[in-house]
Amino acid sequence: MIKYRLICKNCNLSFDSWFATSDEYEKLKIKKFLNCHNCNSNKVEKTLMAPKLINHMNDKKSQKNLLKYKEVNKKIKEYQNFIKSNFEYVGENFAHKARSLYYNENKKIKGIYGKTTGEELKELREEGIDAEIIPWVEDKNN
Repeated sequence: MIKYRLICKNCNLSFDSWFATSDEYEKLKIKKFLNCHNCNSNKVEKTLMAPKLINHMNDKKSQKNLLKYKEVNKKIKEYQNFIKSNFEYVGENFAHKARSLYYNENKKIKGIYGKTTGEELKELREEGIDAEIIPWVEDKNN
């Protein structure tokens, strides 16, 4: 079920209505089965709506999920700190730098990290270059 806030374009009455699906709303609208309770006009449209967010922090399942989220976030930040301390940041040039290191015969391989696209990553892997994408959490402590 889905609830829409509707408005009559004829008399500006605003009201809520429930529909089985969003497609069901569209079907009823096309068939002109939607009408205003006040003036009986079929000039009824959906209005802008914001989702209703409910805080279930008292719910044990929600608290457990929040704890898991915090644990995962903490672990990601630990990995990030390790990477920042032990690898060279190459920014947007990750794919180019990875190829340079891979194809350099006199290479001293030092780990790198940076940004790349999914397509570039796919190409690197096809060339035999070991590269991975990991989640990256931006620090919000400004």
